[in-house]
Amino acid sequence: MLTMDKFEEAYNTVQKVVNPTKLIYSEYFSEISGNKVYFKPENLQVTGAYRIRGAYYKISTLSEEERNKGLITASAGNHAQGVAFAAKAYGVKATIVMPTTTPLIKVNRTKSYGAEVILYGDVYDESCQYALELAEDKGYTFIHPFDDLDVACGQGSIAMEIIKELPTVDYILVPIGGGGLATGVSTLAKMLNPHIKVIGVEPKGAACMKESLKNGKVTTLPTVDTIADGTAVKTPGSNIFPYIQENIDEIITVDDSELIVAFLDMLENHKMLVENSGLLTAAAVKNLPFNDKKVVSILSGGNMDVITFASVVQHGLIARSRIFTVSVLLPDKPGELKNVSSIIADLQGNIIKLEHNQFVNLNRNAAVELIITMEAFGPEHKDKIMHVLAEKGYRPMEKKPKSIY
Repeated sequence: MLTMDKFEEAYNTVQKVVNPTKLIYSEYFSEISGNKVYFKPENLQVTGAYRIRGAYYKISTLSEEERNKGLITASAGNHAQGVAFAAKAYGVKATIVMPTTTPLIKVNRTKSYGAEVILYGDVYDESCQYALELAEDKGYTFIHPFDDLDVACGQGSIAMEIIKELPTVDYILVPIGGGGLATGVSTLAKMLNPHIKVIGVEPKGAACMKESLKNGKVTTLPTVDTIADGTAVKTPGSNIFPYIQENIDEIITVDDSELIVAFLDMLENHKMLVENSGLLTAAAVKNLPFNDKKVVSILSGGNMDVITFASVVQHGLIARSRIFTVSVLLPDKPGELKNVSSIIADLQGNIIKLEHNQFVNLNRNAAVELIITMEAFGPEHKDKIMHVLAEKGYRPMEKKPKSIY
């Protein structure tokens, strides 16, 4: 069982290895939400995520015999690094099974701690099944990333730190994948102050815990589809599920498009890199059904590879109308391209890409297509450019940008 004594032991144990992640007050997110919003930046943790807490505490509870058998786990990346780090600290071998879709940065950092990495399966659940088979075959000690009460207890140290720093917190927002973090945080928060509300946040494309709570039992999703790879879990933990039922007050879901906008918001306003799963609670802040409350949003991790970073930035700029693409029809004669460019330049639009299609019309002298990708200051600026182009007779039609690079 999860007891106060266990939580206190876990808290004292993990203080040996964790970075202090003091709360950060956000004026920007507070203003747009109507609440006082604080971030718990676990993206600044020593392994780039909160996972070191549960992994280190779990391994501390093992016997020397269990550790010396070698450790194995399955993870989409952050738990992998936590186990690898803790295994190195204890001087034991660790094998990590990761989905083939795991970002390269998470794979390389896991290897940097001395762990053996095996890439297997398209999603976490497939990797976990293979890791369990290897554990049985090789005799390794399996460290479950979330369906383990000791692991959840280690993650709960976050709640201890939050309440010590902000005793009057009203709401804690916690991301949910399999449920280990949410179990630890919500259970300890309720022990320390039963008036604190804990809201779990899941991606819409992988809301296994919300579905399970609705059904009153652990439920497996047929598929998962989300850019939040760290929370792309089909089946939540059965051991921790009763604690979620008892201590989570509500679960809300976030669309991938909301994560993209939250990524830019976090980067521009707090100069922090937070991975997609870690942004779930930040995205949820904007749509909370209450005001004037003290809200702590847990940013669970910041391990994002450069390719994903570039893709999210590009899609975020498009979502904000900072980049957009239009198609205009113009006569195929000298000077028309200059005219269009001048209109955009006079309105302070910045052209970054042009495509000229002479074959859109059978009679190219009547009209050719010019596809323009440009930068704007936002929705109002974009609308103004579109309006003036229409006034000048170029009949702009907005198109989905292919790529800005």
